[in-house]
Amino acid sequence: MASNRRTVLADAAIAVLADQGMRGLTHRAVDQAAGLPPGTTSAYLRTRTALLTALVRRLVELDQAELQALGEATPVPRNAEELAEEIAGFVELRLSGSGRQRSLARYACTVESARHPELREILMPRDNAAHVAVRTFLATQGVGEVEERTLTLLACIDGLVFDRLVGGGHVSRKEIRGLITTALSLE
Repeated sequence: MASNRRTVLADAAIAVLADQGMRGLTHRAVDQAAGLPPGTTSAYLRTRTALLTALVRRLVELDQAELQALGEATPVPRNAEELAEEIAGFVELRLSGSGRQRSLARYACTVESARHPELREILMPRDNAAHVAVRTFLATQGVGEVEERTLTLLACIDGLVFDRLVGGGHVSRKEIRGLITTALSLE
């Protein structure tokens, strides 16, 4: 039961952070968002650090499950066009519905992790499903400097999501194809 309650609280914390920002993320606000009696969040996650840690762990868990499901649903792309389509779908997930909410919370936590390295270690694992998928694709395409190009492509995608999340607007397939073309460039 405690584990389930912590998940409910972490999910509510994600919603509060996305809607109200870091200053609005309080134990009381999480209690309200979760529809639980006052003091519940404090009982399970005593400190702000414990609340942030639970939130970040849940974000990573949800993101990795989503990426894993995408990876299982689609085979490794055979060409840049297929990779662009897969990435476009991923970007659309990050900019709408619960994906948008998680993206807003993730970026707020990313900024917070500059002051809390323990959050950064959880939030930015060195090897995750997206990293593996892009690295595998680039390696099968015979691209040199696979690790560097993987990191560059992922950083570009992350920047594109951030830009559209904050500035609004749609990400075109042309923009995504441009990122893929750059990553595949042998120059």
